[in-house]
Amino acid sequence: MTDYAEEQRNELEAIESIYPDSFTVLSEVPTSFTITVTSDAGENDETVEVTLQFTYVEKYPDEVPLWEIYSQENLEDSDAEGILTLLRQQAEENLGMVMIFTLVTAVQDKLNELVDEIKNRREEEKRRIEEAAEEAEKVLFQGTVVTIENFLSWKAKFELEMAELRRKRQKEEEQQQAGKIKLTGKKLFETDHNLDTSDIQFLEDSGNSVEVDESLFQDLEELDLDEDDPDFDPLALGSDED
Repeated sequence: MTDYAEEQRNELEAIESIYPDSFTVLSEVPTSFTITVTSDAGENDETVEVTLQFTYVEKYPDEVPLWEIYSQENLEDSDAEGILTLLRQQAEENLGMVMIFTLVTAVQDKLNELVDEIKNRREEEKRRIEEAAEEAEKVLFQGTVVTIENFLSWKAKFELEMAELRRKRQKEEEQQQAGKIKLTGKKLFETDHNLDTSDIQFLEDSGNSVEVDESLFQDLEELDLDEDDPDFDPLALGSDED
């Protein structure tokens, strides 16, 4: 008959001597303990670390022990799941034999692999970011690539804008023709500068000359003319002299 308790005590003593700095007993009944496993140093002296908790069951090693990840450092969740899967596989392969050392060694090797994988992931992420930046720069210089879809969309929008512009122009022309829009004298002179000299040109064309008596304007500056006064009437000036 197998003395499970004796086998568990012997293994526990061996584990404590192998991992003196990372072995910690959590409880004696049931026997539960932790072992901290750290990977070899990777790039920039980075490491991956995991603390495993093992608990003996009554018929260990004929039955697998209980385990869980007690704590972790620099370990992604997906990698943690991979470690738990690895422990299950190793435990099934070593059923019937004390296996804690074997399980810890397998996890140690896995962590060393993860250090290299983390390095590769970072390099891949860096490469992906650089490629994305290059593609963004190409798009910036190339502009938008013309496709049938975006050309038809632009054409439809352009035609709507032109139709709206033609509608507004037609409406303005109709309003002008109907007399709804009348240009003021100021607007007429601003739009047609020929009006500035039209009267003089008319007299010259008809053979009449215009003579101006400058003496009539000699005392014009002495007059108190308030042209800003709304009641100002230039014709009233001549009526006062009469």
